Amino acid sequence: MKPSTTEKLVWILIYGGLLAVGLGIALQQRGSAALGWLLVVGGGIVAAVGVVLIWVRSTQKDDA
Repeated sequence: MKPSTTEKLVWILIYGGLLAVGLGIALQQRGSAALGWLLVVGGGIVAAVGVVLIWVRSTQKDDA
């Protein structure tokens, strides 16, 4: 995977995951606890994958 593609994917995963976490918290407060927890856990996992990709990107060589 090209480093520029990895950088884009990192930010998509991190921001998308955090958005899902926020939506899940809001749903929990509105009374939909099961769906809220699903979004919180799923979004947390997606954001964590984005953080791991930051490390992967740091090990890649720059574009020439």
